[in-house]
Amino acid sequence: MSLLPRRFCGDWDGLDAAPAWFRQALVWEAAAAPANRAIVYRERTIGSVTAWPDPMASAARLWRRTRLAGGLALGLAAATLLLNWLAVTRLVAPVGQIVHGLENLDTAGTHPPLPRFAATEFDRIARACNALADRLANIEAERAGLMQRLVTVQEEERQALARDLHDAFGQCLAAAGARAAAIELAAPLDRDDLRDDAQGIEAIVATMRENLRGALVRLELPDLTEAGLAEALRGLVADWRGQLRSGPTLHLDITGDFTGMPENVAASLYRIAQELLTNALRHGRPSRIFLRLGRSAAGPRTVTLTLDDDGGRDVSRTASHTGRGLVGIRARLAALGGSFSLSGTESGIRACASVPTAG
Repeated sequence: MSLLPRRFCGDWDGLDAAPAWFRQALVWEAAAAPANRAIVYRERTIGSVTAWPDPMASAARLWRRTRLAGGLALGLAAATLLLNWLAVTRLVAPVGQIVHGLENLDTAGTHPPLPRFAATEFDRIARACNALADRLANIEAERAGLMQRLVTVQEEERQALARDLHDAFGQCLAAAGARAAAIELAAPLDRDDLRDDAQGIEAIVATMRENLRGALVRLELPDLTEAGLAEALRGLVADWRGQLRSGPTLHLDITGDFTGMPENVAASLYRIAQELLTNALRHGRPSRIFLRLGRSAAGPRTVTLTLDDDGGRDVSRTASHTGRGLVGIRARLAALGGSFSLSGTESGIRACASVPTAG
């Protein structure tokens, strides 16, 4: 009895087929041939089995395995990258703190030291940065002390010079004036030339006295302990108004409470006001000058001294042609931990000095 040939289909349901580009990459797909196998039963061949490969089913199965392996590989790669990123981030995290600490070395104020790090190299760098910051702080403190000492010595020299000028030149001018007056009175009636010469000497002596008085005003420091900075500035502006007469108008505006201000701060601000007024009148042609003094009511209670003029000066030229005036101002403010700025306005220049005070 012979059996008719029968054909059976495989178990592939046609779903999840491989993409065309993947099937095209399988070079063996077109060359696949059917496989024949004989069926032997009790040493007798009773039939045969022929298997025809299905390229679509083979590609689909291989596609599923490839996709699974690719997904696992991508997952492992992503996990590896994530772990590496976390490890590297944790390893180099101290770099940001160290850079931030180095950037703040040149800023004012006290900054917390860098912490200790687990990595030996970073810990050594952090300790070196902390030591450098300590050295810079000590150098800055020494510099501020030297600047304060320089200002104090300069003030003492000014006071000594003022006393010498008053005692020596003042007495000499008084004697010269008295001698000239005596010559004028004792001159015979027919010696008009002697009287004219005596009057000329008296005029010269009067001019020298006026110049000496102005020099003494600039050199001598008013009693800031009794009068205070506000009254001292009012007297300074009044003296300038008396000298200028028909010159520019001076305006003074004072706001805030100046009680308890340190004497060295008041003295430096008075000297700075002197220098700013002198610069505005000497290096420009202003018609109005505004001098403002104010003190904040809270926080560090910063004292601000501002001078505005409409002299039409250029900021860069002013900064380079004021000699040692601005250098002295910056030196005084540096000794007090203050700041100074020079900026241009629509009609002139604005100079601003600020000093923090604890009182």
